[in-house]
Amino acid sequence: AALLALGRAVLRRPSQAFLAALLFSLSPAGVFMAAAYSESAFAALAFGAMWQLEKGRGWLSGLLFALAAGARANGMVNAGFVLYSWGRCFVLQLQGTAVSPRELPVLCKQALSLVASAALACATIFLPFALFQYYAYTRFCQPSTGLAQSVPEALLQLARDKGYRVAGVGMDKPPWCSQRFPLVYSYIQDTYWNVGFLRYFELRQIPNFLLALPVTLLCSWAAWTYVSTNPRHCLTLGLVRRKSEERGKARDGFCGPAAFVYVVHSTALLAFGFFCMHVQVLTRFLGSSSPILYWFSAHLLLEHEPLVWSTGTDNRASGKPPLGKSHSSCGKGTSDNPVVRLLLNWRSITLLSKSILGFFLGYWLLGLVLHCNFLPWT
Repeated sequence: AALLALGRAVLRRPSQAFLAALLFSLSPAGVFMAAAYSESAFAALAFGAMWQLEKGRGWLSGLLFALAAGARANGMVNAGFVLYSWGRCFVLQLQGTAVSPRELPVLCKQALSLVASAALACATIFLPFALFQYYAYTRFCQPSTGLAQSVPEALLQLARDKGYRVAGVGMDKPPWCSQRFPLVYSYIQDTYWNVGFLRYFELRQIPNFLLALPVTLLCSWAAWTYVSTNPRHCLTLGLVRRKSEERGKARDGFCGPAAFVYVVHSTALLAFGFFCMHVQVLTRFLGSSSPILYWFSAHLLLEHEPLVWSTGTDNRASGKPPLGKSHSSCGKGTSDNPVVRLLLNWRSITLLSKSILGFFLGYWLLGLVLHCNFLPWT
């Protein structure tokens, strides 16, 4: 529901937003959305926060972003949405108006108020992460709290076998306690997970790079499509008002100006995940963090697949059959669900549509089978 509402606010094309929401229900990372895992809660909170920000509810969105950062640490990146939204509104407000010397004090006051609000919003979003780091510091870096007495012996033995540390066990403090900024999060990723720049670029990791190839190609294609369609908008970071925007005729859909910050966010996550993370997690990393994967897939289907062209919402003058009103070979009406229509007419849809749906459904099914049987999956 949050992704659907966000899509309607940003894309301003109901059919594209609806199709993207349907694709999310078949997300390639679907097993992590269905399991008792942090991805689903994070996606709901992050998409809900983005929607509230689009509606102008900055502080509510900041609170939701903070809760999202509490669910997953990468949610701290979402502070960029708040900073960009508020900064862009302030910059656009200054354009087209001459500022007299008398107005400078008022302008400076507004700028200081904006900086203070942005700093407070960012602090709120970073707070859950900071609290967890403080909790870990008190457990592992301060005198023993007797916590180890409540840990079953079997788990203590497992920790010894794996080389893990247990709070309150052992005399030596972990190395990260002596760092200038003692972050247990960074230490665990570096020491136990071997996360770092280009550390995953090994021949034996080629299968994992192949596993991440579809989502990498889709999100890279999305970034290229947006930049090539809106070069001036991208070069100016969307901080210069277009003439079409002034006339109220801004482009709608995925390539519209409102999607710029989401494309930047998705591309930044893609670059960081590809070069610095275990690359096989890219699918669920992007699938739960960014709406671009679903918006761009819906954009491609609506642009290149005749079976999903509709006269019902966005293309009343196109002369195409209404979405959900065509008939199958048996003479019975197909579902109003455009994804179901494509699946029922699999043989007649384009290769691009087959590739997109094959990726979504294939990863959805494989993830369900493998993850539920404790086999490796993203």
